[in-house]
This record gives sequence, C-alpha cells and structure tokens, in this order.
Amino acid sequence: MTASASLKLPVPTGVSDRLKRKLSRNLKERVIESILFAAAAFSVFVTIAIVWVLVKESWAFFEHVPVTDFLFDTQWTPLFDDAHYGIMVLLSGTLTSSGVALVVAIPLGTIIAIYLSEFAGFKLREIAKPFLELLGGVPTIVYGYFALTFLTPILQKIYPDLPGFNLLSAGLVMGVMIIPYVASLSEDAMRAVPMSLREGSYAMGATRLQTALWVVTPAATSGIASAYILGISRAVGETMILAVAAGMQPNLTFNPAEPGATITSYIVQVALGDLPHGSIGYQTIFAAGLTLLLMTLAFNLLGYWLRKRFREVY
Repeated sequence: MTASASLKLPVPTGVSDRLKRKLSRNLKERVIESILFAAAAFSVFVTIAIVWVLVKESWAFFEHVPVTDFLFDTQWTPLFDDAHYGIMVLLSGTLTSSGVALVVAIPLGTIIAIYLSEFAGFKLREIAKPFLELLGGVPTIVYGYFALTFLTPILQKIYPDLPGFNLLSAGLVMGVMIIPYVASLSEDAMRAVPMSLREGSYAMGATRLQTALWVVTPAATSGIASAYILGISRAVGETMILAVAAGMQPNLTFNPAEPGATITSYIVQVALGDLPHGSIGYQTIFAAGLTLLLMTLAFNLLGYWLRKRFREVY
C-alpha cells in the first residue's frame, strides 16, 4: 500500500461516529433523567398541594371554632343548631376500630409470614402468596357488606345484645383486609435475612421453630416494624368498611360492641350531603382530614425511627 492510499483511511469519520453516538447516548440519558425527576417532583407537588388545601380550609374553620373546643369537647354535632366540634368523638371510633383490626392483623400476619418464609416449600409459597395478596385487592365496599350481612349476624348469635351496626364486626373484617400488607412485607423482610444466620443457628442445635423465632424474626425487626406501621396507617385511613358496618353515629366510646363514627366515615357522610361550600359544616371535613393527616404522619415518623433504630447491616 502506498503512502497516498494510506491517507484515504477513514480515521476521522470513525472518531466522528463515536462522538455522535456518545452525544446521542448522553441526550437520551438526560431525557430519561428529566422524566424521572418530573415524576418525583409531581408526587412532591401533589403532597404539598394536599397539605396546602387542608391547612387553608382548616385555618378558616379554626377562625370560628377554638382549638380547645375542637380537641377537648366530648360531643360532635357540627350539623345541628347546637353545634359541637369535639374531634375526640371521631378519634375514639377511629382508634377503637383500628385497635380491633390490629389485634387480628398483626398476630395472624406475623404467623403467616413466619410460615411462608421458614417452613413453606417453594411450590406452596408460590401458590399461597398470590391468594394472600388477593385479599388486598378486594374492594373495601365488599368487605363492608360482608361485615354487615355475614359477620354481624354470627356475632349477634354469640352476643345477642350486639347492635346491627358496631365497631367490632367492622374492625374484625378490616383486620382481615390488612393481613396481606402485614404478612407480605414481613415475609419479604424475613427472606432478606442472610442464610448464614440460619445455618449458624442450626449448627448450634436450634430447631427450625427456634431459629425462626429467636434468630430470623429479631434480625428482620426493622422490616417487620415497617409492615406493622403500614398496617396501622391502612387501618386508620380505612373508610368504606366503617361507613357501611359501623353505623356512622358519633359516639364517644371505646367499646367496640357499640356503633360509632370515624374520621373517614364522617368525611364521606358530609361529602355526600348538600352543605354549601365555605360553611363551617363543610370546613369540618378539612379539619378532620388534617387531624387524620397528622396521625398518619406520626405513624410514618414512628416507622422511620423504628427502621433506623433496628436496622441490621449484614
């Protein structure tokens, strides 16, 4: 090959092609990064907008109703002529129904998670877990009528004085609905525990049950605690089961055998009415919603603290 022929090699063209490909790749990465940032920013914007609406309307509400009356009054009759705005009435129903639900969901969810993680075979786990998670996909209105028409008559045979609308049946069914959240997240946390911890426990002579209870479960405490917090938040924010089966009667009681109203069921009740926009009765749903938001925030902060406190590094 002569010197003149060697000068015709397409070396500059090759370098140019590589630069073009690099520029195209960087441009695509920038576009993808922008899309991801927009998605994250949208979620933040929605959260800020919700908080702004609740705070704005609640501020107008508290200009007419003292905060002390809202927190410490023992009656909730905002739609009556003799209006009272004691949020404790709705809080009692919310806490009572949530407590009943957690009594069902936390023990059963934890036991199911231990079984699926430590004892169930692969095929059984692959079959059982989708059916378990299917419970979380059932519409809550279906759970509500299941509690009202199926569970309540059964409970009335045991407790004849139990009213047709009560917090007990609503809470029990709500606990069944929450089981998939607790069980699935707890099982994922347990399966994330390294096998070396289990093998060390077996080498020391521990049984599978002892290993599951005293090695795997403590090691997965942060994930299990997060599952519990999610279950609590889900119970506090439930609406339709309580609106259908609990009676929506404002009643300051912590007895689950009585009817009661929760914060969410009251919001549904008022939102379906004909109250004029801007009235105090209309603004009560925002004050109640702000209270519910603060409760959920407190639970989420507790879950964050528990994850940080008990997080294990393997």
